Amino acid sequence: MPENVARKLIAAHLESGEMSPGEEIGIRIDQTLTQDATGTLVMQELEALGLERAQTEVSVQYVDHNLLQTDQKNAEDHEYLRTACERYGLWFSKAGNGVSHPTHMQRFGIPGKTMVGSDSHTPAAGSLGMLAIGVGGLEVALAIAGRPLNIRMPEIWGVRLEGALPEWCSAKDVILEMLRRHGVKGGVGRIIEYHGPGLANLTAMDRHVIANMGAELGATTTVFPADEAVRAFLRGEQREDDFVELLADDGAGYDADEFIDLSQIEPLIAKPSSPGNVVPVREVAGTDIAQVVIGSSANPGLRDFAIAAAMVEGRQTSPEVSFDVNPTSRQILSDLMTMGAATQLVVAGARIHQAGCMGCIGMGQAPATGRNSLRTMPRNFPGRSGTKEDAVWLCSPETAAASALVGEIIDPRDWAEKEGQAYPELRLPENSSVNTAMLVPPLEPAAAREVTPVKGPNISRLPELDPLPDALSAPVLLVTGDDISTDEISPAGARALPFRSNIPKLAEFSFTQIDETYPQRALEQRDSGGAHVIVGGENYGQGSSREHAAIAPRYLGLRAVIAKSYARIHWQNLANFGVLALEFDDPADYDAIGAGDVLEFEGLRSAIADGDAVTVRNATKDAAFTARHRLSERQVADVLAGGIIPRLAEA
Repeated sequence: MPENVARKLIAAHLESGEMSPGEEIGIRIDQTLTQDATGTLVMQELEALGLERAQTEVSVQYVDHNLLQTDQKNAEDHEYLRTACERYGLWFSKAGNGVSHPTHMQRFGIPGKTMVGSDSHTPAAGSLGMLAIGVGGLEVALAIAGRPLNIRMPEIWGVRLEGALPEWCSAKDVILEMLRRHGVKGGVGRIIEYHGPGLANLTAMDRHVIANMGAELGATTTVFPADEAVRAFLRGEQREDDFVELLADDGAGYDADEFIDLSQIEPLIAKPSSPGNVVPVREVAGTDIAQVVIGSSANPGLRDFAIAAAMVEGRQTSPEVSFDVNPTSRQILSDLMTMGAATQLVVAGARIHQAGCMGCIGMGQAPATGRNSLRTMPRNFPGRSGTKEDAVWLCSPETAAASALVGEIIDPRDWAEKEGQAYPELRLPENSSVNTAMLVPPLEPAAAREVTPVKGPNISRLPELDPLPDALSAPVLLVTGDDISTDEISPAGARALPFRSNIPKLAEFSFTQIDETYPQRALEQRDSGGAHVIVGGENYGQGSSREHAAIAPRYLGLRAVIAKSYARIHWQNLANFGVLALEFDDPADYDAIGAGDVLEFEGLRSAIADGDAVTVRNATKDAAFTARHRLSERQVADVLAGGIIPRLAEA
């Protein structure tokens, strides 16, 4: 039977289960990726698991998020990560080397391999024909220890591409078109596989843009074939020997189908404050802007910077606009300098920042309150920029550069017509400026055993996790709306990120984007011996894979969440740390619950273990409703034990 690329990748790594949509399967993992905002917990989890040495083919720890060293905390985290990599046998990518996703693609990605990463944009590696999935840090730790990844078998969503992109459009507009059509929940429970003749007109880095932001659709991952475009990319990285052709069979089918004529794509933009809030650029043209940021893992390729440089050459950006450029890797910065493109950007008014995530995660570059910020980044959730009341728009480098020049949002086609500007013919180098000096390889096993990871005072222990009680009476401390992101549950930004290794301190920021009183109220409830519940709407926990959004509220006493539906990674993270995730049998019951209502659960452990509906009594309103879980037997055991780590300790 003809097979598509995604099913080939899964079948080649299948360790348990059947490849039927919705069934739990176990997948052998070849590579792992961690970054510093999530990696410190992974290292603590490796210690808790008693790991001696990484069992994967390649595991790499990147430092790309917490780069601003305004005090000692981030520097201490970096030292902890470096020495933990020595102890456990991981590669270490030093600060300034680059954003994890494009750097991993340049240096380590191999067609046909599987990878998990403690970053939700890990699927970017699907651009090389890999099966790359974003998960919580604990699942990455388990993969490093040699355990398979357990997930529900997704549907495979085939997207056929035909034609070629018109001038002034690029790959960012393709993924924005998908988001325009389907919103932030359109890919839930699916792997997106792109195929068709239009692929011949997309480079491997173009595909990276599309695969990266498949996460914003809620997809499990995105897959492209490993074809001649991938071979050309690896050749330019001096790694052609790593190329393995991986194509869909003739006649391969998909569980769902989509069609995009690339020639019909137009410049698009995501309005504040959701990646799914997409409209044509012309619809919002004339909107004043105060900031433009080019870079991030969503537009990391050399051409993304080079096209902007060519557009601004010989011109000055608007005096009302801060024009920020974040190179995504040291290699790309070196190439931009060699080409003269870096000079073009600087002369035009660009502020060149270090290679890293920077403003994408709210680590610097926070915009002014009430002023529009135009970015080539993947997300614009409320407050993610580091400014609580922000207005962030997402667009292509072409739209960003044109808008930076005129001081307002403008369709690059209209800017080009006014300026008499032809679409630039870019002459990119065939070979990258390969430099591996900032990649530190693993120590030999004997030397590694002599290393003790260096823990600064800001690095805490994982919290103690007790089993789920059979009876629970707990107040609802928060009722949230739809599409609550993990940025709103556990904020990023320069204030909170330095405490990623310090759960008690990080917990003080939990849900403060929604209710600044939550941490104190939760702590008081916990210290009085009580737990609490949170009630959510649709797609609860979308966005980042950060497991801090599960651990920190759990530390504050959260034992259950009842929502209409969940985003995949956060749902799994809740189970990993012993928080029960229930879904309303009748979504209308959500409307009958208010903040402060006391919910009562009886016979909870047996109901969960038996897979029965859980009856929840609202003691405040003398009413009852039912809810269910979608946990597998394995996940039920985790939740009952209080989380994966205590369950493994029992074994």
